[in-house]
Amino acid sequence: MSNDERPAPGHGPHDTAQIDWEVFGPLLERGAELHLPVYEQAAAWLRQLLVGTAAVGDQGVDRVLDVGSGPGVASCLLAQAFPAAEVVAVDAGAALLERAHARAGRLGLGDRVHTHLAELPDGLDALGGADLIWSARTLHHVGDQRAAVAALAAHLRPGGLLAVSEGGLAPRFLPRDIGIGRPGLQSRLDAACEDWFAEMRAALPGAVDDTEDWPAFLADAGLRTPCSRSFLLDLPAPLTVDARAYVQDTLTQGLDLYGDRLDEDDHTTLARLADPDDAVGITRRPDAFLLSAQTVHTARAQ
Repeated sequence: MSNDERPAPGHGPHDTAQIDWEVFGPLLERGAELHLPVYEQAAAWLRQLLVGTAAVGDQGVDRVLDVGSGPGVASCLLAQAFPAAEVVAVDAGAALLERAHARAGRLGLGDRVHTHLAELPDGLDALGGADLIWSARTLHHVGDQRAAVAALAAHLRPGGLLAVSEGGLAPRFLPRDIGIGRPGLQSRLDAACEDWFAEMRAALPGAVDDTEDWPAFLADAGLRTPCSRSFLLDLPAPLTVDARAYVQDTLTQGLDLYGDRLDEDDHTTLARLADPDDAVGITRRPDAFLLSAQTVHTARAQ
């Protein structure tokens, strides 16, 4: 699943085995579309790193893998950023890949954006090599993240680039004092999410308790010149209808995932914010905004 995201609170769910992608797919696609400014900035940076270098020469980038592609929003963007490339959207959700295929067709990219159903990291053997491998907010679903990075790196062509988007800053969407409940709700939601996320990670098959040093993971995989850069999503108040719907969706997910970790007052406040019929809910508030940062870590094959 590519998009967004740890539920922080504002990120996608993580019990992927129980997710109905037919239902959640449209929400995931809407969230990815909202984050297009981030993906556009990241794609421009990756193009700058790759195109015209001695590693790829005049031929440019002709094969890109989007591992954990979700509904293909980033896959199609990468196809536009690298117009000579075949892009393969790789995901374990068949319904999400159907959305990726349909999206590519609507954008006139159906001849260059293909799909591949596979789990990470065990299902990657048939993918072959690539000049660029992009994986956004997917590897934290894998128990051994270091091994997952190495598995991706093994598919790089000489001089190819691996780009892993993990970490950044949790989204902010409300002022400190919102007029209901105790001030500072956002920080307490972050703390509850962090506790939930740690338990989610620990319960993954083959989970390894490892320092999440992504540049070190890239270096351990035999890649060189690791570097990282963060990209900002800044949607000020008042939010658009789509942005409000996205924040409402993610507040509702937060309520489901870690609402039981909150005290009664905060739980009530979060429930009111997520309620579309409440006058102080997020869909009706003039002060709601969306501000977050997404970090991309890159390194190059020898």
